[in-house]
Amino acid sequence: MKHYSAAQTRDALPFPALVDALAVTAQAYAEGSIVCPERSVVPAPGGSTLLMTMPSVSQDLLVTKLLTICPDNAGTDRPTIQGQVTCASAHTGELLFSLDGPTVTMRRTSAISLLGVRLLARGPVRRVLIIGTGTQARAHCEAFAALYPDATLVVRARTPERATTFCQQQADLPLHIRPEHPDEERFDVVLTVTSSREVLYDGPPDPDCLVVGVGAFQPAMIEVGPQIVRNSTLYVDDPVGAPSEAGDLIQAGVNWADVRALASALHIPSPEDRPIFFKSVGCAAWDLAACRVLAP
Repeated sequence: MKHYSAAQTRDALPFPALVDALAVTAQAYAEGSIVCPERSVVPAPGGSTLLMTMPSVSQDLLVTKLLTICPDNAGTDRPTIQGQVTCASAHTGELLFSLDGPTVTMRRTSAISLLGVRLLARGPVRRVLIIGTGTQARAHCEAFAALYPDATLVVRARTPERATTFCQQQADLPLHIRPEHPDEERFDVVLTVTSSREVLYDGPPDPDCLVVGVGAFQPAMIEVGPQIVRNSTLYVDDPVGAPSEAGDLIQAGVNWADVRALASALHIPSPEDRPIFFKSVGCAAWDLAACRVLAP
């Protein structure tokens, strides 16, 4: 069985192919031909977490991911998140390959955001606000550089200095990126990519601005305020996991019967007269989509 390193995993998952694979996989998941149970999360003594038994199965592949999250590794030479995705043939059970787990997570998470942008943005994507400067912010910059190279990315961080530093760190990307100016208001897309427990983005919803919430993957987390959530057409990537994980929607007290699966936007246009909020929580089916890029 071949094992792909982090660098090899990144190179093997180009964003155009990954977004296309996610579109096909999202439709199959919605139709029930992909089985993807909710992930198990087991806290460990000392603050570490085991994300285990994240399986997803289809007629062609058997995929599972195991991750460990150890916050105490921050500031050391050990990664905070470690793990792998293992892929086997559904026909023979043969173990085909394994991928670096954190790299798959970063790339398929940003790719599902870009699929949301492709399906839900009102018009040309020229100006994008990214709130956050962590690893997911970097992954989303890479995705936009690959798929929307003419767009301008504007970065909001805790401090102007942090935003400036982050933008400088993206100098290796073919990307127009700069810190946010204090008087800026108009964006085509706003993405939040943090683990905040306080509202970072709220205000009057704009039908011409797609809001994408990527962080806030626990009920106590929140990035996008209730004013936007309650006055927007709502989409989620995973209708199974979102009711127990999507902090922005949970804290806004949404009626889950009104929340749409992103897969529905593949065939049914979104309402043109309402703002749109797309919430991503992730699931193992998106890891299966990544494996399909290598084993189509």
